[in-house]
Amino acid sequence: MHTVRVQHATNPVDGVRIAYKTVGDGEPLVLLHGTALSHAIWRGFGYVAALRDRYRLILVDLRGHGRSDKPYDEDAYAMDLVSGDILAVLDHLELPSAHVLGYSLGGRVALALAVGAPERLESLIIGGGSSRPQSGAFDRLFFPGCIDVLDRDGMDAFLEGWNARRSWPIDAGTRAAFTANDAKALAAYMRRSGVEPGVDDDVLRGIAVPTLLFVGSNDAERIGDTERVAALIPGASLTILPGFDHSTAVAASTEVLAAVEPFLASV
Repeated sequence: MHTVRVQHATNPVDGVRIAYKTVGDGEPLVLLHGTALSHAIWRGFGYVAALRDRYRLILVDLRGHGRSDKPYDEDAYAMDLVSGDILAVLDHLELPSAHVLGYSLGGRVALALAVGAPERLESLIIGGGSSRPQSGAFDRLFFPGCIDVLDRDGMDAFLEGWNARRSWPIDAGTRAAFTANDAKALAAYMRRSGVEPGVDDDVLRGIAVPTLLFVGSNDAERIGDTERVAALIPGASLTILPGFDHSTAVAASTEVLAAVEPFLASV
């Protein structure tokens, strides 16, 4: 199978370079990964194989992740800059609009696009996302004080702390994905995320882009937030994936795509 070349787009606001790949043919569909991961998850979890025949997939590494630039300045991770990166990728590809699917952090970025540049979205798909301010979210998702540990002691210490809190050990794929990160850049992103304001309910009520939300039934951190966003966005659809939590729902591509593919076909 031929390798897909990494391309780069530059955010005109601050000059940060964003790495992305395109694969497949058809209507453009942007895929946005979660915290500490990269565009590689979409291939690894089977989304690329399932969708490439019908969609032109745009696989983006969010800033601070993968092969994109990794600034150490916390303010470089302001949500308007992160969502601006996706617009820069669409501009680089000369695409007026695209479908956008984001998971977790990627879902928050997708939501920011729906608010700030709705004319660039054909549809909005958010998995395990939230519109609320995320103060303390990483302490809950990983372990209390995790950002300080990451910043001061590095990724191995962070993974050790997380492993100690989990009910089952970190799998090799997740460990490899996390270890590939720049710990200081990731800590800067996490700190900024903790002070980022949420999206106001009235703003959510004004979203007119066709919207689908999905979340694992065992995702204690996000299921309430997802149900709330689905209730506020007019006409939004909601799919709950039985038995999955925040870290496993995105890997359940068969179950996710059973909701996503009919939704995309209907838009």
